[in-house]
Amino acid sequence: MDSETNPERAIPRKTVLRAALAATAAIPAAMLGGPALARTFAETGSSPELTPPCDDGDDPTPSQTEGPYFKPRSPQRTSLLEPGMPGTRLTVSGYVFGLACRPIAGALLDFWQADTNGAYDNTGFRLRGHQFTDSRGSFALTTIVPGLYPGRTRHIHVKVQAPNRPVLTTQLYFPNEPRNNTDTIFDPRLIMAVRDAGGGGREGAFDFVLAVPQDPGPTPTPGGTWTVGATYRGGDRVTYGGRAYLCLQTHTAQPGWEPPYVPALWQAA
Repeated sequence: MDSETNPERAIPRKTVLRAALAATAAIPAAMLGGPALARTFAETGSSPELTPPCDDGDDPTPSQTEGPYFKPRSPQRTSLLEPGMPGTRLTVSGYVFGLACRPIAGALLDFWQADTNGAYDNTGFRLRGHQFTDSRGSFALTTIVPGLYPGRTRHIHVKVQAPNRPVLTTQLYFPNEPRNNTDTIFDPRLIMAVRDAGGGGREGAFDFVLAVPQDPGPTPTPGGTWTVGATYRGGDRVTYGGRAYLCLQTHTAQPGWEPPYVPALWQAA
């Protein structure tokens, strides 16, 4: 059950992430150092629930069939584009979290997909590649929008694995695709948040939640120094850069969320 329906639980992490990003919208991207969170991509108006929520105990991202086209030992790369490759450019970014909504660094993501004509490369590694999350648990993939083939809607295959943990095999989907209604494998919980980008491209986002137990992190002592990885609760006071701040929402501190930069989480005291 989503914690937004239970007022007695702590503020869900997805709400804090959304608020923090909105509050830092004016900060240069170089300072933030990572992709936008998936939920900030949601379009206005009625739409399906986007991205499985991560709020300290909800279900992890659902698995799906591997299908017949997976090949091991793909090249390590963040871009699957090749010179002259036809298709609509697509970037997909997001984070990999564990069950306590803490980001997982060094998680493996292995992507494979059809080309713009709906064909897979089964002899080489075209539109196949793997990468690892950075120190903040984020990833970014540059590719093209996959084409359609009989029986399936548009989708991207992915395997996700935290270090020394089991592999999650699943698929990512696109919103508002007519074939979503007829594809028997399609799962609306795996819809990416997608928007149009400049130059005729598209941007997608998705946050994975793996079944990895995590310590929610240490609880800071009021009056202590702000620390990455510490869990702060509403009313806690910290110092940062010689100045005091009051915590407004329960959250776990992440790089880029320093008190001066996120007024949704911290107020100068």
